[in-house]
Amino acid sequence: MKIIVVGAGVIGVTSAWYLAKAGHDVVVMDRQPAPGRETSYANAGEVSPGYSAPWAAPGIPLKALKWMFQRHAPLVVQPKPDLAKLSWLAKMLANCTPDAYAVNKARMVRLAEYSRDSLAALREETGMAYDERTQGTLQLFRTQAQVEAAEKDIAVLRDGGVPFEVLDEEGCLRAEPGLAGAQAPIAGGLRLPGDETGDCFKFTTALAHLAAATGVEFRYGVTVDRLLLEDGRVRGVVTADGQHRADAVVVALGSYSPALVRPLGIALPVYPVKGYSLTLPIINENRAPVSTVMDETYKVAITRLGERIRVGGLAEIAGFDLSLPPSRRATLLHSVQGLFDGAGDVQQAAFWCGLRPMTPDGTPVIGRTPVPGLLLNTGHGTLGWTMAAGSGRVLADIVSGRRTDIETTDLGIARYARGSSSPTGALRPART
Repeated sequence: MKIIVVGAGVIGVTSAWYLAKAGHDVVVMDRQPAPGRETSYANAGEVSPGYSAPWAAPGIPLKALKWMFQRHAPLVVQPKPDLAKLSWLAKMLANCTPDAYAVNKARMVRLAEYSRDSLAALREETGMAYDERTQGTLQLFRTQAQVEAAEKDIAVLRDGGVPFEVLDEEGCLRAEPGLAGAQAPIAGGLRLPGDETGDCFKFTTALAHLAAATGVEFRYGVTVDRLLLEDGRVRGVVTADGQHRADAVVVALGSYSPALVRPLGIALPVYPVKGYSLTLPIINENRAPVSTVMDETYKVAITRLGERIRVGGLAEIAGFDLSLPPSRRATLLHSVQGLFDGAGDVQQAAFWCGLRPMTPDGTPVIGRTPVPGLLLNTGHGTLGWTMAAGSGRVLADIVSGRRTDIETTDLGIARYARGSSSPTGALRPART
């Protein structure tokens, strides 16, 4: 089959790679001049299956109200009116129940674990390097209340067979010696030894080059204006230079996916949740993190990427705004300086933001749609890097009509259909 993949971020590139490996003729289109230039460019660097959890969780509504009055708030909701935002928030709030959280987290961990294993196999197959490390993630708790609240996540990890270690302060220092000089309190931690780290941009660029060498065609600087629909089936895409026909189209446009599929009657519940990062060159090896430390208080990940420290996180619901407010930079600095002060050169820090494509339930939307010839691989939120390899592999299996290695029926857009037993909310059926 000839397949057009729209989007050359980490999700689009991994999709293209696995589709090509399955024997398909693949063309990737992206408006940027090269792969991985938007949300995949400077994310937190985590490949963290064990930390895969939806933002929609019990207690989040109350926490969000408290964060409104907090200087270094991990979540900010801009008050600007936006019907799409209000609809998405309503669906997200509907998922903030214990039952919904357990269902959503379990399937996210399932996909993320599979993706981590797929990434390891891909790394072994290709020999690519992207500042990867396989030394786990430490979720750091500054308060005893956070330690106690982690019991819910631990139960899901235990049920899913995910390895974990519950650490006291001394155990946290053994895992991350650079924390010895932390100014912030350390009440304990949850270490996930199976997690990895790596530079998503380096990975995406390297895999795109490998995919091109195997025959995948990449067309950069191309904006897809609309999907080509004929007789109720997607037959390709339309760009400024005309029609480009294919047997199927995979939409992997992240936060921009809903706008492309909306004219076909598909109300894809993906909304941009803005995240920020700082990248600092290491100036004190002894103070630097070994792998990833997730600062639970501020929802900030501090990750070692080669000779750099990536400080990434926060969530801002502000539509497609790409501004860089100094207050968000201050929050990232507050987190890293409280835990690893002096490890990186703050004066040389590069400040960045990206739009994470988030679903109300936290799980991405992968697979076929009600419109023949149209498939989705989008909505990965903060976990695009974590879930990329597995998502691409699953997508390729679905396209090829092969049995997938993991359960995928609950990853598709059908879970949002009216009448679905899923707690994720309603989706208007597609018109064909």
